[in-house]
Amino acid sequence: MKRVGIPHGLFYYYYYPLWKTFFNSLGAEVVTSPATNRLIVDAGIQKAVDETCLPIKVYFGHVFQLCQQNLDYIFIPRLVSIEAKSYICPKFMGVPDMIKATIPGLPPVIDIVIDLSKTDKLLKKDIFQLGRLFTRDNKAIRNAYKKGLQEYYFCRALAGQGYTMSEAIQVWEGTSQDITGEYDLNLGLLGHGYSLYDENISMNIVNKVRAMGCRVHLPETCDRKSIEAEAATIPKRVFWTLGRKMVGSALHMDKRKDIDGMIYVACFGCGPDSLIGEIIERKIKNKPFMLITIDEHTGEGGLVTRLEAFCDMLRRRRASSENNISSHG
Repeated sequence: MKRVGIPHGLFYYYYYPLWKTFFNSLGAEVVTSPATNRLIVDAGIQKAVDETCLPIKVYFGHVFQLCQQNLDYIFIPRLVSIEAKSYICPKFMGVPDMIKATIPGLPPVIDIVIDLSKTDKLLKKDIFQLGRLFTRDNKAIRNAYKKGLQEYYFCRALAGQGYTMSEAIQVWEGTSQDITGEYDLNLGLLGHGYSLYDENISMNIVNKVRAMGCRVHLPETCDRKSIEAEAATIPKRVFWTLGRKMVGSALHMDKRKDIDGMIYVACFGCGPDSLIGEIIERKIKNKPFMLITIDEHTGEGGLVTRLEAFCDMLRRRRASSENNISSHG
């Protein structure tokens, strides 16, 4: 049985169920690196170039960790676009090349190009070429990809119920997750999934605010049509897929009466985030908003203090005697 490694980073949080199902259906064993820890972060920082953002540095660490396994292949797709007329950060396009240039001892790299900006014909062709690494049966390859898509949509539906993508994947794999609790605040929490849902990168911000009495509302819990409609109100279309998703989610939450406030988690060194965070901050009119920028040097104590202060402010603002507090503090 051939063994395929999938790093536990970047678009793992969105597409892992798809690719794991695809490879398993073709008779391959999928090996993933463990959840991000300090050793993985340190290894990634050492291997990656300084100009990359923290999530990509962490991804390097996951790839390095997988190199210690006995793998036949390692799956590092070249992400260009995942939807029509939109693109992913340019650094993602170069990740396979950067990893090949900096990490020795790599197993054979599967770096298929995923570019849906204009058509899906090339992707379908590449899927069959990928599948032929494991079988010559085109029908089996087609069915494996179809089944993978079904599992992907199932996980996305789980996330729509309030789970983070990381929690949805754990539920999908059979581990129960309890997100119930006593909440007196409703908090919109925004950020790229590969930073927000990685508990090490985000310093477990989702569970921290839950522990502070906040029911968390994530971009995945918002209606996709509403997100696109709100994002379309920006004078110039945001052509970054995740950036447009963040803008649309923020504007959608800004109009919801049940949302008390919003927090945007951005990574230092992310070019799109430096612009998207500014757009959201200027466009939000009705809700308190806080931008948190994190990197490998961010301290957990300072983060907790800011979150506690923000939640305290939300509770004071809800009090009838102080309902005139500015949404920007």
